[in-house]
Amino acid sequence: MLDMNLLSRRELLSRAGTGFGMLGLAGTLQSAGMLTQPAHASTTPVLHTPPKAKRVIFLFMNGAPSHVDTFDPKPALEKHAGEQPTGKLYKPSKGAGFMPSPFSFAPRGESGVVMSELFPYMAQCADDLCVIRSMHTSVPNHEPGLLMMHCGNQQPIRPCLGSWLSYGLGTENENLPGFVVLSPGRPVVGPQLWSNSFLPGEHQGTAVDTNNIEVDKLLANIRHPHLDRSEQRKQLDLLLALNRRHLEQRQNEAALDEQIRAMELAYQMQTEASEAFDVSRESKSVRELYGESTFARSCLLARRLVERGVRMVQVYYVTKSGKQPWDTHSKNNAKHRTLCADSDRATAALLMDLKARGLLDDTLVVWGGEFGRTPYAQNDKKNKGFENAGRDHHHTGFSMVLAGGGVRGGLTYGATDEFGMDAIENRVHVHDLHATMLHLLGIDHEQLTYRYSGRDFRLTDVHGRVVHDIIA
Repeated sequence: MLDMNLLSRRELLSRAGTGFGMLGLAGTLQSAGMLTQPAHASTTPVLHTPPKAKRVIFLFMNGAPSHVDTFDPKPALEKHAGEQPTGKLYKPSKGAGFMPSPFSFAPRGESGVVMSELFPYMAQCADDLCVIRSMHTSVPNHEPGLLMMHCGNQQPIRPCLGSWLSYGLGTENENLPGFVVLSPGRPVVGPQLWSNSFLPGEHQGTAVDTNNIEVDKLLANIRHPHLDRSEQRKQLDLLLALNRRHLEQRQNEAALDEQIRAMELAYQMQTEASEAFDVSRESKSVRELYGESTFARSCLLARRLVERGVRMVQVYYVTKSGKQPWDTHSKNNAKHRTLCADSDRATAALLMDLKARGLLDDTLVVWGGEFGRTPYAQNDKKNKGFENAGRDHHHTGFSMVLAGGGVRGGLTYGATDEFGMDAIENRVHVHDLHATMLHLLGIDHEQLTYRYSGRDFRLTDVHGRVVHDIIA
């Protein structure tokens, strides 16, 4: 058996001539069981179980939606309105007590999935939805909560979910990145949410600012101002030759190899990315289905990207006026009406569009935030009304919605207590969600590891269990 510890990856690549010729050998070694870790994003993935999904679209509601106003109705809040919560709380209540939702709930679809009136469009997709009502996470603060949901760790030191997927599965399209991030501006925490950390650099997410949907604005420098394709190819070949000469004297410079790949991908993207990122190529009826908001255009762009082989697309609900619009510390009810109206239409359009194109079955769509919001009000106790009241951060019970990609549609899984305070039935931690997502993609979360600094790391660390009950 080839001892990978005696021969560095750098030496293997350099001995192959251009460095890229080794990719075929890497795939052969994987198939023969001689290489347990993917050597590059384009290698044949080593799957541990038959996959039900090939790709992921994560629709992230920055700031955390209120579960008791969206997918987890709690009639007891009306009965006990104004009463203060009891028991152990992460932070003592300083508001006007339990705050009922003003929104009506009803079963939708043939399956009877119950959801708020705030989602009239998603109600039409009820039989494709899997609502997990028993989510919980480790802390109710945005920065560590965001890192936990994205990276499985509260500190900014680990690779994110998209990077792990890129590392484990590679890309289906050599001319596009395997992991793309769509956000109109930088969310809280920022690039760490799509960081590769200690994984090879090619697995970092490619961030795209969706404030301006024109291709030349979405992708900077996508077209060379002076050189045509053949001249650029000659220029790139010269750079590669110089880099190879430089490489021979510096055998362990991983950053150099990553830079070479970045230049090659940038060149390859000039043709395909110009088409893939151009939503104006969609018919008027499709564009109208999604709507004209920034989030809507991002959802449409996400569909175009996964359709062309991008492994994971992360879509952030961020606005020009705020990095976490769902963080409703005041006027929770009014803000949720506005936010849900936009998110509902675009999300439903994405699900319908994927389904119409035969893509939903093997595309996992996830909707949710970093945690939930308190079932009790956050306001001055002197103000007993709820009209302008907000809801604080809440991590011990909240909801996430999944669709497609091998999950059971028309399912409501788990439960919180009568007030929505704590997950009490079929509890699902963020680590469990990650383990389940990887399983749907054919990966055993305990076997997808990367050795760094003397130990093996994985997305779920030493935690996580696959929630088999939600898998079709």
